[in-house]
Amino acid sequence: MTTPVSDFFPTGTPLQWRSITQDDIGPWQDLLLRMAEADEPDWVEERADLEQILTSSKTDPVKDTLLGVDDGGVPRAVGAIQRNPGSTLIHSMGGVDPAWRGRGIGTALYGWQTGRARRRLDDDGAVAGVLRTYAEEKVPSLLALLEATGNTVVRYFTEMTRSLQTEIPVVEPAPGLTIVTFTDELSDAVRLAHNEAFQDHWGSEPRDEESWRFTVTHPEFRPEWSLAVVDEATGEVAAYQLASFDPSSGDLLGHTEGYTDLLGVRRNWRGLRLAPALLAEAMRRFKADGIEHAGLGVDTENPSGALGLYERLGYEPTHRVRVYELPIKV
Repeated sequence: MTTPVSDFFPTGTPLQWRSITQDDIGPWQDLLLRMAEADEPDWVEERADLEQILTSSKTDPVKDTLLGVDDGGVPRAVGAIQRNPGSTLIHSMGGVDPAWRGRGIGTALYGWQTGRARRRLDDDGAVAGVLRTYAEEKVPSLLALLEATGNTVVRYFTEMTRSLQTEIPVVEPAPGLTIVTFTDELSDAVRLAHNEAFQDHWGSEPRDEESWRFTVTHPEFRPEWSLAVVDEATGEVAAYQLASFDPSSGDLLGHTEGYTDLLGVRRNWRGLRLAPALLAEAMRRFKADGIEHAGLGVDTENPSGALGLYERLGYEPTHRVRVYELPIKV
């Protein structure tokens, strides 16, 4: 018999632990904002992101989420894990109120996440898997925790930005290829194009309809800035760029920023300068709407040369995110 999930709840901490409910979303957001004030991230989850964690098929809210509250019922720590069905890759997320750090709470929380990841793998008959955590380098307490618990850095992602006050290059797609604005009618074709384009990218898993729908209905998604390249001869989506806008970017970054969340080119259309054409068009749309910067993130070790492309377009690095992994044996 496997161990009940409740047995994995942390012990020996000054907090009481329980699963997260819909009623916790407001206080959960408040906790994230307190963490953001200390850690100064580029982005903070909003209500839609928290609701998605509790409603996604990738997470069982009763078993895969954890909230640590103080004696007054105020959330001081939060954690969750997510896993695509059938995958041996599990993602962890969470953190501790800055005023409550240094008391072993983070270590206890990560220990619960590790135990829960092992349980989910065991439930599906897997013998091993990986627990993956993304950590900004400017949060030393999280880096120290992950390294102390046996994690290894497996990848680096670089966040980049570009002022839109400098000249935006003109890059036209090849004849027979047309840049169009994203629409609901194109959405699934773009999803399938993304899954094909990223099948050879490190760490990527296919986007199912559920996760894709969340992406393109998110409050920060901007369809008017999002683009697809259509092959006129076949009607196929050859490439795409999806963009978003965080209204808090001016406060968090010191400038407003249109952000490229996803950018990809299908294999049969690579080498035609479609990625720079899409980014240049996105920049023009950002600027036309009064946005000050264009931003994106890049896998530093991407063999496609994406980092060099972005640098040639004027993007400059701002900070790095480390990807940590912990092997899990069942």
